[in-house]
Amino acid sequence: MSKTRKAPVLVHDAAKTGGLTELRHQEALLKTGALQNAILNSANFSSIATDEKGVIQIFNVGAERMLGYAAADVMNKITPADISDPQEVIARAKALSKELKTPIAPGFEALVFKASRGIEDIYELTYIRKDGSRFPAVVSVTALRDAQDSIIGYLMIGTDNSARKQIEEEQKKLDQRLRDQQFYTRSLIESNIDAIMTTDPAGIISDVNKQMEALTDCTRDELIGAPFKSYFTDQARAEAAIKRVLNEKKVSDYELTARARDGRETVVSLNASTFYDRDRMLQGVFAAARDVTERKRLDQVLQEKNVELENAKSVAEKANLAKSDFLSSMSHELRSPLNAILGFAQLMESDTPPPTPAQQESVAQILQAGWHLLKLINEILDLAKVESGQVPISQEPVSLSDVMLECQSMIEPQAQQYDIKLTFPRFDSPCFVMADRTRLKQILINLLSNAIKYNREQGTVEVSCTTSTPERIRISIKDSGAGLPPEQLAQLFQPFNRLGQEASGNEGTGIGLVVAKRLVELMGGSIGVESTVGVGSVFWFELASVAEPHVVIEEGDTAALAVPLLPAGARPHTLLYVEDNPANLKLVEQIIARHPDLHLLTAVNGNSGIEIARASQPDVILMDINLPDINGVEAMKILREDPLTAHMPVIAISANAMPRDIERGLNAGFFRYITKPIKVNEFMEALGVALEFAGQKDEQRK
Repeated sequence: MSKTRKAPVLVHDAAKTGGLTELRHQEALLKTGALQNAILNSANFSSIATDEKGVIQIFNVGAERMLGYAAADVMNKITPADISDPQEVIARAKALSKELKTPIAPGFEALVFKASRGIEDIYELTYIRKDGSRFPAVVSVTALRDAQDSIIGYLMIGTDNSARKQIEEEQKKLDQRLRDQQFYTRSLIESNIDAIMTTDPAGIISDVNKQMEALTDCTRDELIGAPFKSYFTDQARAEAAIKRVLNEKKVSDYELTARARDGRETVVSLNASTFYDRDRMLQGVFAAARDVTERKRLDQVLQEKNVELENAKSVAEKANLAKSDFLSSMSHELRSPLNAILGFAQLMESDTPPPTPAQQESVAQILQAGWHLLKLINEILDLAKVESGQVPISQEPVSLSDVMLECQSMIEPQAQQYDIKLTFPRFDSPCFVMADRTRLKQILINLLSNAIKYNREQGTVEVSCTTSTPERIRISIKDSGAGLPPEQLAQLFQPFNRLGQEASGNEGTGIGLVVAKRLVELMGGSIGVESTVGVGSVFWFELASVAEPHVVIEEGDTAALAVPLLPAGARPHTLLYVEDNPANLKLVEQIIARHPDLHLLTAVNGNSGIEIARASQPDVILMDINLPDINGVEAMKILREDPLTAHMPVIAISANAMPRDIERGLNAGFFRYITKPIKVNEFMEALGVALEFAGQKDEQRK
């Protein structure tokens, strides 16, 4: 029973197994068909199948998308060669013919020849779309065969290669730019006049330029990998240079001596710094060594020349000092007999009984020559002082109108003597220049005196002031004299050169113009002349224009002006201000006018200031340094030596504001040293201390 029951089961199982196999086979076929359909209908690549002659039989969706043709446009009508670049097809046919040593016709055969021989074939080709545009494609060709292994067609699978081509082109451009940059960088390094090298952090050379090869007489290959220090005479110092760069990030003007293979030595100045990669990781040291051998030689020569110049300067200064001493000594020696000559000549002129007419004429000649000699001595000394820098220049705002009035009153007697008409400018508004007031008057008097002396009879002299630039004022002295030819103009401002006037009746020394020129230049100005023969000459000089000076009121100054300097009920105090500049006198007068307990006296030169101080016994003296007769320092020393005035505190007020000027003034004995322009707060503070000091002195004297 058991056997008869098992048999049907076996039959049933076999039938069941066969059915499953068949089912699986059908499923595989369906799956394969679906896969094939998916491939054929893929839009990502073109699938073109042809018959054995190349006529397109299948043109999938991807081909339609890439090429712009509908399948119906091409199937059974054209071959893939018709949608390919013809020049590329011809070129492929030639290349294959050469490679395979067999003639291959340009056309479809060239596209499938390898595949038809069973050779795997993948190549690049340019497809032409329906609209005529082109794109690069990568094409894989496979021969389709039947069961008897006969070719029944070809399958050409293509992918659009545009993106890859674009990337490749961009990469080519980047590579080219990189090569260009590397070439440019290398060119910069090689064209540098310095020997350039790089080292790793251990001081091993990693790169050099041609200059480094020339410096060491070694090739680039020999230098790379060698220690940096090996190419210098002092290897320890060279090694220290690398360590210093690594520690301090850079080093400048580090001197080393390079030694070439042939023993030649070159002094170089090393400038180096560390360099890094893009991640800021230290890569090593970049160093440039400049040949300074010639510079060192020139420095040595320069140093030697400087020593020579210093010696020459010292000799010149000694000679100049000797000249000044000689002139000073000669001045004294000449003045003594000249004093006797002029003195006795004047006595003879006024003797009783009076001299005979012949004697009077002789005495007049003696006096005329004597006074001229005295003037010559004074002008030579003046020139010597100017040229040796011994003339102090104290520049401050100076009113041109005030100076012109003073010069006019001084020069008018000379003009009347020569019957010359003088014309001075009228100033409708304040006009100030930056100058030394005393020296400005000296320049004007000199030019005016010359314009009068060398004029024609009943001639004219016209003084004018114009603005040459917004920053400068030109003072011109125009005469109606004979004028100067060009050759004489070229000789102006030369010492002792009177331009042929020696034989004229006009006395002169040929020094005044030279001194005037030097003084103008010391005040930062310029001087010149324009002349026309038969018409006259115009001598001019320019100085810096400045605004009218005012009291400088700073923060706190108003309060300082309001505070009385003396306690209530105290006796009024007297001040003496020795100053030749009216503008400065006016400023101080304005300040003192705010204090009814103070009385101000003024003097315009040092000698008159001394006399007023002796007579009026002021409590405090304010002293300008640069005065027209004796300077403020000399006046102060005279006051110190006189028992009548020795107790009076003297405050210096000067435009000489350099620290050495202040120090020199205080060392000379001034109680305080105030610089112009006057600052009210500083002025009042110094005045208060001086008055307090004067009060203490008065108590002691009592």
